[in-house]
Order: sequence, then C-alpha cells, then structure tokens
Amino acid sequence: MKPTSDIKDATLASLGKDRIEWAHRHMPVLDLIRQRFTKEKPLKGIKIAACLHVTTETANLALTLKDGGANLVVCASNPLSTQDDVASALVEYGIPTNAVKGEDGDRYYRHIMAALDTKPQMTVDDGADLVSTMHTKRPELIKAVIGGTEETTTGVVRLRSMEKAGALKYPIIAVNDARTKYLFDNRYGTGQSTLDGVTRATNILWAGKKVVICGYGWCGHGLAMRAKGMGADVTVTEVEPVKALEAAMDGFRIMPMAEAARHGEVFITVTGDKNVIDKQHFKLMKDGAILANSGHFNVEINIPELAKMSVAKTTVRPFVDEYKLKDGRRIYLLGEGRLINLAAAEGHPASVMDMSFANQALCLEYLVKNRGQLPTRVYSVPDDIDKNVAQLKLTAMGITIDTLTEEQKAYLAGWEEGT
Repeated sequence: MKPTSDIKDATLASLGKDRIEWAHRHMPVLDLIRQRFTKEKPLKGIKIAACLHVTTETANLALTLKDGGANLVVCASNPLSTQDDVASALVEYGIPTNAVKGEDGDRYYRHIMAALDTKPQMTVDDGADLVSTMHTKRPELIKAVIGGTEETTTGVVRLRSMEKAGALKYPIIAVNDARTKYLFDNRYGTGQSTLDGVTRATNILWAGKKVVICGYGWCGHGLAMRAKGMGADVTVTEVEPVKALEAAMDGFRIMPMAEAARHGEVFITVTGDKNVIDKQHFKLMKDGAILANSGHFNVEINIPELAKMSVAKTTVRPFVDEYKLKDGRRIYLLGEGRLINLAAAEGHPASVMDMSFANQALCLEYLVKNRGQLPTRVYSVPDDIDKNVAQLKLTAMGITIDTLTEEQKAYLAGWEEGT
C-alpha cells in the first residue's frame, strides 16, 4: 500500500518540518540518544512498525530510530490524532506514513494492516491496537518478532490481559510504567494538554467552572491539579478507595458519578474504562453540560446512548457536537469523545515527551541487545534506563544533585547498627 500521507504538497511538508524542528529544540534527551544512535546504528536493518499519535514529538522519535539504522513504518494510533503536515513531512524524510486526520475506522485498520505488511521485527504501540491486530489477524508474522514497546496505560492494561490469558506471543516493555514516563507525561502532559484541547474547542473560562474529573490515576492527578490552578471548582469521581482518599487529601471534592452529574458543568474522563458517563448520568446533567475524554479510546462516554436520547445533533464549532435532548436540554460532546488533547490541540508538550520517547528508543535498543533471551511477558522498563533518562533530563535542565559518599552507601547497606 502506498503511504496515504504521500501528499504532493511541498508547503504542507515544509510546515511539518518546521514544526518538527521546533519540537526537536525542546527534546534534548532524545537528541543525545539520536546523536549516539547515528554513530553506533544499534537498530541497523531492524524493521520496526510504530503505531503512535502522528505528532511533531513522534516524528522526532521516528527520525531517531531511522538514524539508528531502523527500517521504519508509521501508522496512527487514533483516528483524530494525526497532524497531516507532520505525516507529509515524515514521508519526505523517507519514512512511510499511513495516517490521515479524521480517518474512519475502516481506513484506520487498513493503515495498521499496511504497517504489518512490512513484516516488522519490532512493534512500537500506543494503545495496543497494532499488537492485538497482529495477534488476531496476522499471527504468521509473530515468529519473526524480537519484541515491542507500549506507550500508554490503556495499552499496558490490554497487554497484561493478553499475558494473563496466555495470548501474548512476544516480549513487550511497558514504557508507560517507567517513572520518567507516568510521573511526567501522564501527570503534567495530560493535565496541560487536556485543558488546552478543551479550551481550543470551546474557549470557555475555567475560573469558577464546576469541573468533574472522572478518574484519579496519574492523568487524573495532573488534570485536577491544572484545572484547580486555572480557578476551577474541581470534583473527582473514583472507584478505587485509595485513589479517592488521595484525591480528598489533595483538596478535591469526592462524590459518586450520579451526584456529580447534577453538580458539574464540564466533565472529563481519564479512566481507561467503558461507559464511565452513561445514560443515567445524561438524564441528570444541566443544560449546556460539556463532555470530553482524554482516555485512549472513545468508549468512556456512552455516545450511542447519548445519540438515542437526542432529537438532534449539530456541529456548532469544530470539535463540538451539540446533542439536543427530548426535554430541550443540550449536551456538548467534544472531539467525538476521542482524546481531546490530540483531537483539538497538539498533544503533550515536547519537553515532557522527550523523556517518554527517550525511554522508547532505549528500550528498543535493549530488546535488540537481548533478542532471544527474554521470555514472553510484559516487562517493566529496566531501572538503569529509567534513571539514565532522569539524569540526562536533569543535565539538560542544568540541574545537579548530590551523590552518596562511600560511608553513606555502607550505612544504607548495613543493618547491625542504627545509631
């Protein structure tokens, strides 16, 4: 299949290249890795399929892998997250890219199948659609696969379910579980980019707005913190007692979704689960309620039920659909319920994706070095890689820290004397 973003538009590709270069300036850790990869070629000749959000930050990862010797193909991990100028630029850089913003479900999976047609030896996934499609539709390819990496929480959950069921057939490193990923990308990246996406779509004033955050994982942490910082009145809904307790002690109001539905004005889901906002909640919402999602899949808000309850649907702004209910109330759904930070905005800032994609590159190198030695399962990022990424980021930020003395190391290693 010919790359669908092979757009003969020099202006579009040029814009993409300029934006990729801008992101590059804010990704010093990945740049250091790219410089080493260019010299050492640790991925020489390795065929890699990457199913990721096609953004400027992803482009810099792709160029790093290419400079490291990989034969790379890229496809989108979400129908609305592709930046067409970036996809066009990647094609000009010699990286086949099958992705178009706004593609429908059939085209989305055709692009994934096109990536699999290259018979990849490694996979880079965001949401596990590439891996699951290979396992269900193209299992004959698995025997040649060295391993893969997974970028996001939803994908890791799916992969661990595959592992538990005995369905996973090659080793995968859960990049999402690295501290230099979830403590920064999930928390600060999702928090800022989600508010950015909602703001661009609606131009609402956050100050004084009653905002309901559904889920208090690391993404919910960041989102609640950022909304509070903008002056919003923040409520959190949760199903995990410990997370709910943490949210309460962080200063947020906690209540069940059935109660929050009556209270809120803006609702944002970040749980990774299905039908978090459902039919019974739509019935209770105020006229003008705004719904958005920053979880990976568009299942957190029960959109089919919302459509059934409505007498009319109108697109009133880009990425804003008005659903008019039978009683006259209006509910506004943003970005078709897809990742609003990528549908209506540009996703996470480059400086935070710097660490996430540094982990991706180093974990792929690790898998190549250890090919054939890793039993099939989902692995955490090796601790030395995680710490190396943190140290490189500190260095890039001009920050120095202390190191333990030999006496301190000995004390921490001992147990006989506590004085």
